[in-house]
Amino acid sequence: METQETKESHTPNKYSKAYDKYYKIILIIPLLLLISSIGYLAYFHSQHGDFIKRDVTLTGGTSITIFVEKQINLDDLNQKLSGQISDFSVKELSDFRTGKQQAIVIDTSIGSTDSPDYIKLKSFLETYLGHSLTPENSSVESTGASLGNSFYNQLRFAIIISFVLMALVVFVIYRSVAPSSIVVLCAFADIIMTLTLVDLMGIRVSSAGIIAFLMLIGYSVDTDILLTTRLLRRHGEINHNIFEAFKTGMTMTLTAIVSVVIALLITRSFSAVLEQIFLILTIGLCFDIFNTWISNASILKWYVERKK
Repeated sequence: METQETKESHTPNKYSKAYDKYYKIILIIPLLLLISSIGYLAYFHSQHGDFIKRDVTLTGGTSITIFVEKQINLDDLNQKLSGQISDFSVKELSDFRTGKQQAIVIDTSIGSTDSPDYIKLKSFLETYLGHSLTPENSSVESTGASLGNSFYNQLRFAIIISFVLMALVVFVIYRSVAPSSIVVLCAFADIIMTLTLVDLMGIRVSSAGIIAFLMLIGYSVDTDILLTTRLLRRHGEINHNIFEAFKTGMTMTLTAIVSVVIALLITRSFSAVLEQIFLILTIGLCFDIFNTWISNASILKWYVERKK
């Protein structure tokens, strides 16, 4: 009969031998994806002068919210607006219970409500809707270009500082360059891949979206630190330790994904701000599974085996 110590030395994963054989090869997949993401972001930056498409909260502009009593066809409105202004986006807010359209939000690059462009846009909307826009049936918010750019620069600086501090904490915890670098690399890959998909989806990132990327830094390192700690500070078979960390880490991540997706479905009908936060977190958490349990696990297994 096997002793408890012998039982614990065997990983419950029946594909352990296949994993031992191919774990280095599968590293090619996340490596190619990361290189492709960096290449796309470089191309995107060359075309747009930035790594994201910013909305009016980060570029400056005017946002018009119109409360509606009857359904507005967004496709038709988009088509008509394209003949009036060049840079705009239209989204709707609806009742979560009934799905009935409650309001439409039009974001434009128009910098002031006193400008001729805004007066022209307001006149067009009043003609299109068949009634005047008043404080009772609409609201207008304007952000100056300098203020928007300043806010954006501050948020970018906050992300850089957060990432650097996170990396320093990781290096202090493990006091070893290789495992610490792996954790930081996986967190970096989560951010880069999420940013790439956000750009491919054509999402205009708001200040709330930048905050979501800040939150994603914290989410990204949780499972990486769990896995790294299990492999470096526990004795026993490597695959067994990876599997035990996988069970705990996937429980954490899937719980977070389910919670975030539910919040996304609830808020998307009435809050564009919360919708963007939860959407970015959902994308980032999915990439975190990929990077933690393929990239991080494989590189750490390679490192631990060589060290032994």
